[in-house]
Amino acid sequence: MTTGIETWVDREVAGLVCQDWANTKAAYRFFSNERVDEADILGGHFEATHGRATTTEGPILVLHDTTEFSFKREKPDLIGFTGKTAGRTQCGILMHSSLAVTTEGLPLGLAAIRFWTRKKFKGTTALKRKINPTRVPIEQKESIRWLENLRQSTDLFAAPGRCVHIGDRESDIYELFCLAEEVGTHFLVRTCVDRLAGDGNHTIADEMDEVALKGLHRVAVKDDKGDPDEALLEIRFRKLRILPPIGKQKKYPALTLTVIHAEERGAPKRRKKIEWKLLTDLPVQSRKDAIEKLEWYALRWKIEVFHKILKSGCKAEESKLRTAERLVNLIAVFCIVSWRVFWMTMLNRSTPDAAPQTALTEPEIELLDHLVKDRGANRSQRTTISHYVVKIARLGGYLARANDPPPGNTVIWRGLSRLTDIELGAAIGAKLYGSFNRASVKVNFDLSSICIRFGVGMAGLYALLQLLLR
Repeated sequence: MTTGIETWVDREVAGLVCQDWANTKAAYRFFSNERVDEADILGGHFEATHGRATTTEGPILVLHDTTEFSFKREKPDLIGFTGKTAGRTQCGILMHSSLAVTTEGLPLGLAAIRFWTRKKFKGTTALKRKINPTRVPIEQKESIRWLENLRQSTDLFAAPGRCVHIGDRESDIYELFCLAEEVGTHFLVRTCVDRLAGDGNHTIADEMDEVALKGLHRVAVKDDKGDPDEALLEIRFRKLRILPPIGKQKKYPALTLTVIHAEERGAPKRRKKIEWKLLTDLPVQSRKDAIEKLEWYALRWKIEVFHKILKSGCKAEESKLRTAERLVNLIAVFCIVSWRVFWMTMLNRSTPDAAPQTALTEPEIELLDHLVKDRGANRSQRTTISHYVVKIARLGGYLARANDPPPGNTVIWRGLSRLTDIELGAAIGAKLYGSFNRASVKVNFDLSSICIRFGVGMAGLYALLQLLLR
């Protein structure tokens, strides 16, 4: 379902190897072109996200989060700043992204994105002492990005009733709740503000203290060392009348929302205690409904995984581009690449029996069949996406032993990068030499040992010769 610039990125930029100075200059010109911005680069991807969403049923969970990219530059003013770290102003770019996923956690793609930097910090702390931030119009605050992304992503899917916008405590914004009601969409956020409730003489916390236990729920978690653990959650919920901040009560109406509290019973030894306080406009009438909303909110970490792929896989923060405009265009390209890695990882887990053509082209499938030998898979398994994702992971170092967990983002990233090199080598070879007869080529060396010795670079030659000698 890829279109336009997304197809170009998947086919040409995934490896990000320019090979020579001429191609490098061409890449620089692309990223610095004033007629190209992140909206142009991501436009095709947004359309494809919409297309993928139309093939699914049920709610679309839109995960919102903000991350920052830090850079070291001699002229940081050309990029901008993100904040202060250890008393020093940090050069970088902030990105607020909205990732659409199914209720099973399959990432459908990005639905909206915003980039910005900060120019001033001097005096901001003193200003907060004089002005109550809740009285500042939302249009004058960075928080407006939450509203802009909610509106853009809702418009993209053209089905506001299907969308559930999920955010952490930073998304506890009353204007966001009102906008969701205005456009007919839904939200599920973690609260950080004990808002006024009822008639205004008490708060949400006061009312929730009176709510009886609605049930218990066991969840599997990991402790600080990564070892498996279990948490027993006490669940409480109540529908309340929530009031806007005092300084904005003339502008915004009161809303009837449901508060869900999930608090872990006891005190865990090697991890933080789970204590979630969620706020939603969705109906919650039973313990089952409350658990469903908790499970949806638990999927919010997937957007953090997406950001991790951007930084660890694509290594966005290692770029040497000198201006914010160029870096934003580059990160926009990386976003598409990172989504594809994440998508294939989760596709293997959520719909392992899907056709391989769902995520791979015919040349990629053919190359994988030649490069990675089957290990006892029956004929039916060889026609599934799971079979080929495992092959990609094996290119990236995955051992695929019987008791190994499903491959993760790291090995799939490495495998896709290697497959891109191989595909490029095969395409160049086919263009230069055309079709070869098996008898016309004599091979007097061990290709496997050469590939092992020289790595990805020679893997392209290996794939090419394998094709030519068929």
